This record gives sequence, structure tokens and C-alpha cells, in this order.
Amino acid sequence: MSEITTQVSSSVNALMQELDIITHNMANSSTVGYKRRCNAFSKSLEAQQSGANSQTPAGIDLQTMFDFSQGNVIETGRPLDFAVCGKGFFVIETPEGPLYTRNGMFQTNQNGQIVDSQGRSVAGQSGPITIPNGIGLSQVNVANDGSVSAGGAVIGKFRIVDFGDNEKNLLPAGLNCFRIPDENIRPVDAEHTVVKQGYQESSNVRMVDELVGMITVSRLYEANMKFISARKEASGSLMSVAMG
Repeated sequence: MSEITTQVSSSVNALMQELDIITHNMANSSTVGYKRRCNAFSKSLEAQQSGANSQTPAGIDLQTMFDFSQGNVIETGRPLDFAVCGKGFFVIETPEGPLYTRNGMFQTNQNGQIVDSQGRSVAGQSGPITIPNGIGLSQVNVANDGSVSAGGAVIGKFRIVDFGDNEKNLLPAGLNCFRIPDENIRPVDAEHTVVKQGYQESSNVRMVDELVGMITVSRLYEANMKFISARKEASGSLMSVAMG
């Protein structure tokens, strides 16, 4: 296989990976707090090929990253739904270490602690936040700064953290959670962040953008497959001539 054909085959594989990312984004367009994953391979490939009329994808960055832009904030009226407006993440405590999420759909466990959908504790500034016995959820109020009151008394404050420029280095940890890649990255308390009770942050996936991306990837995939097929046919014809 020639170098050009090998490079085009690599492009086809990369385009398939990008298609997987796009379909995953589309499948999570209604998932609370979901952050779309980005891959600019097809755009880079299209720019190279249109600029140089070349099928060669050399030098194109295959790296993917997350788009942490704000999703729409939707009112639910549920007392344990929370949306973070601005930069920041809720902290989820796990045996393997803290995780970070924008999904603020919480509940309480049998001990009255505020937990996520998997029963993992949602971190407060001074530890888990526990709603006292006899206090109904309608009596739980959360201020814009994340302070939690129950029955008129402050019982804790959500720990909301930010990673600044290191946000792009966060790694997916499943269930719309992220983890830090190594100990060199440290979260700091988020500033200028508002916590809204009775609201959810929707997915930041824009279906129109994903559909446009899918069309672009499909078109480039078809073009590259035709190129590979043409090269194989040409090679086959040359072999036939050589074999007499």
C-alpha cells in the first residue's frame, strides 16, 4: 500500500471516530448537564483538501476535547434540582477520589445526606450536607452562593470549584462526571458563580451543528473511500499489465 493510500486509510478511521463522537453527542442532546465533545478533524481535513487538492491528511490534529460552554437553564421547580450558572462544577465524593459534574439533579439518602443519582455524596464546604430529620424538601432553600438552609437554619454550602485554563484537561469519568488527569491540577473555589435551585442545566448540544458535522464527515468519508477504491483499481490494472 502506498504512503498516500495509507494516509487516506488513516483519515477514514479518524472520520469514523468523529462520527462516533457526533452520534454520541446527538444521543445526549437531552441529558442534563451534558457537555458535548468536539473533534475538528473533518474541518481540518476539508481545509487541507480544498486548499491543496490533496488527499493527504498529514499534520492534522486528531485530538478531541470537551465544550464546557453553558447550556440553557430550565426551570423544574424540583427542590433538589440545581443549575450552576457560570464557570464551576459540583464536587462528587467517591472512594476513588472526587469527581466533578454540572449535573445538579440530586436527592437524599436514608441518612438525609444530599447525594447524586448514584448515591454518592455531594460535597459541601465542610463535608456532606445533611437535611435534619423532620425537615421536608419544601423547607430546603439554596441561596445563589450555594448556601443551603433547612427550616430557616443554614446547614451547609455546596462546594463549587473551577479549573481555570486547566478545564480543557479534565477527563471523562462516566455519568456526566469528570476527573483530573494528575495531581498537578488543583481546583479552586469558583468565583462569580450562581447556583439556581429548582433549575436544571440542559445539554449544550446543538442538533443543527451536529447534523451539519455529520453531513461533512459523511461526505469526506465517501470521497476518501472512492479514492481508495480508485487506487486499488489502478493497482489491479497495472498488475494485470505486468502479468501479461
